[in-house]
Amino acid sequence: MGKLSSGELIKINDEFGAHNYLPLPVVIEKGKGVWVWDVEGKKYMDMLSAYSALNQGHNHPRIVKAAQRQLARLTLTSRAFHNDKLPLFLKKVCEVTGMDMALPMNTGAEAVETAIKAARKWAYTVRGMEKYKGEIIVAENNFHGRTITIISFSSEEQYREGFGPFTPGFKMVPYGDIEAIKNAFNENTIGVLIEPIQGEGGIIIPPEGYLKEVKSLCEKNNALFILDEIQTGLGRTGKMFAWEWEDAKPDMIILGKALSGGILPVSVVAARKDILEVFNPGDHGSTFGGNPLGSAVAIEALNVLIDEKLPDRAIEMGNYFMDKLRTLKNPSIKEVRGRGLLIGLEMTEPTRKYAEALMEEGLLCKETHEYVLRFAPPLIIRKDEIDWAFEKIKKVIG
Repeated sequence: MGKLSSGELIKINDEFGAHNYLPLPVVIEKGKGVWVWDVEGKKYMDMLSAYSALNQGHNHPRIVKAAQRQLARLTLTSRAFHNDKLPLFLKKVCEVTGMDMALPMNTGAEAVETAIKAARKWAYTVRGMEKYKGEIIVAENNFHGRTITIISFSSEEQYREGFGPFTPGFKMVPYGDIEAIKNAFNENTIGVLIEPIQGEGGIIIPPEGYLKEVKSLCEKNNALFILDEIQTGLGRTGKMFAWEWEDAKPDMIILGKALSGGILPVSVVAARKDILEVFNPGDHGSTFGGNPLGSAVAIEALNVLIDEKLPDRAIEMGNYFMDKLRTLKNPSIKEVRGRGLLIGLEMTEPTRKYAEALMEEGLLCKETHEYVLRFAPPLIIRKDEIDWAFEKIKKVIG
């Protein structure tokens, strides 16, 4: 059988795969840095970074080498036994986050579920709340994953349609509205779970001081301040973590995506000791969570972010890129907003057609919430590469 074309591969995918995504019609077979190639050999710039999982770029040589070294030695033990890489990964995560303890999982959604379980058990065992009365305050327009519990506190109707009954215990308020959070607090409030910037929601940045005020409310009410930094963390916004913009350190932080540099799924919840100490053997777990391959890869992925000063690069390149995007002359452009290299271009018309036109020009990005184009390239992007991208964007949108 000869090499299959993009069209043939898409046809096979449509026949044998569930139709739960609507990807752009491009079939990628190779990646390096900020660039990818399709099966026909056409080169594209990746302006999505797998939703911020590729902050270090495609196939970063140091991370690939770490994976290859570990692949040849040991990939999985389960948590029935210790392995030599997990302790070093946990120590590294705690050093980088400034937390006391960490609990590893695989996907972001698993880590969010872990944080919810930890918060609930903490409320009943440490804080002494009446069992199973606890509520977690969440924000409208959030995106924390796709499990039944997580979609139970989504305001996006499509994420919920047909999937009930839903998990109780969540109270939803408008994002960025501190008064709404204040009013939502009661004696059953366990904590607040939010994103520092809503990525899937359309790159929504809350008002200045919002995170700090939420943290303060949590402290006053003996509740947990929980941040989902799966997309915003690990350098994306120009700091290692987005909470650093306001010095609003959470009680619990949820990380994933770029934690493995895009090599395989690795996620983690890092928190104070009194929170994660609520778990006893058998309370929670994952066969692959904390596997030696993922641990070795994540250590190197974190080292690359630090050694190459990628958070600093994100703010420098992000400001440069946004300044250029703000020169676009198109009456449909409503706003260019972002922080670091998490950038949204909002329009008054649906943006899917622009994403498709940019694909034809060799630039891959994706619409989010219908009216926003998201630009989030790997943090290793250079100025000349941004200049190249901008010329394509100007041609299609400007």
